[in-house]
Amino acid sequence: MRVSRLTASNFRCFSGFDLAPGPGLNFFAGDNGAGKTSVLEALHLMAYGRSFRGRVRDGLVKTHADALEVFIEWHELTAERVRKAGMRHSGSAWSGRLDGQTVNQMGELCAALAVVTFEPGSHALVSGSGEPRRRYLDWGLFHVEPEFFALWRRYNRALKQRNALLKSGAAGRQLEAWDHELAEAGEPLSRHRLHYLETLQQRLAEVAADLVPGLGPASLHYSPGWRQAEMSLSDALLLARDRDRQAGHTSVGPHRADWRVDYAARPGREALSRGQAKLTALVCLLAQAEDYAARKREWPVIALDDLASELDAHHQRRILQRLAGSQAQIWVTGTDLPPVLREIGFETAMFHVEQGTISPLA
Repeated sequence: MRVSRLTASNFRCFSGFDLAPGPGLNFFAGDNGAGKTSVLEALHLMAYGRSFRGRVRDGLVKTHADALEVFIEWHELTAERVRKAGMRHSGSAWSGRLDGQTVNQMGELCAALAVVTFEPGSHALVSGSGEPRRRYLDWGLFHVEPEFFALWRRYNRALKQRNALLKSGAAGRQLEAWDHELAEAGEPLSRHRLHYLETLQQRLAEVAADLVPGLGPASLHYSPGWRQAEMSLSDALLLARDRDRQAGHTSVGPHRADWRVDYAARPGREALSRGQAKLTALVCLLAQAEDYAARKREWPVIALDDLASELDAHHQRRILQRLAGSQAQIWVTGTDLPPVLREIGFETAMFHVEQGTISPLA
């Protein structure tokens, strides 16, 4: 999967840019605050429907503009086809098109383009709340299990309805239908997530042994969001009904699921340092990208924001060496070209970013 064109208007500090990235490694250089990260944000927005720095309404739309617009064109190498997508987003409302057709669900747009992003906040995948870890699982499943998106939508629709009934103080009979619907969608959704983690286990262990060998063998552990070993989701919902009615929301189910990475050299789930959490998040993201490549027979686009600031020279070398033979298209930002890129010999397209402009460098 290779992006051949990315354009944006009214996106943060950019009135507009039209970018033609190269097929290999693309390096965006510039001073701090010049807008390098915003280039990756525009790419990320088209793959996730949001920035990795927050919601669209939190500063993505250029000051005094009504809305931002992003257009992207990419090649799916295995299918030998060119795809196009566009989005207009005001921060409160959006519209999108995919391959010339209007899309009504953001998920349809996001499921088309695969981008794996490592950025300064990525450590939250390991050290933050369960939400980014659930999104991590669901991203992978959206792309490799075609039926998962419909199942995910079904579960979230039922959850929204049940929560509305709980807040209104509805009687038990009214909740029974949505309990049944939640269980019907939630049980298979949880099985998909568990199977996906089990599939990632060996690949993640291999990446961890390469990038963080001092922490010992890595293993993944899944918590489904209810005591699955003791009862079905239907029984768990019934048991929690009175408590949920008092709280006004559903306390059990896949929306409360979580997972963790354990290392043999960190017994008792000892907390990782910020640096270890950052590397562990990178391990998880690389394992997911490699799994995607194995299943889809092409790599997702890899975006690495501020690589030299986030990783020391040793780990920069390890990750880039791992990616060197992948044929992945890679986007990297930094103030200066890391020396390791010259050592590895990537085919590199260079761009200079200043306030409001992106210029290719010879």
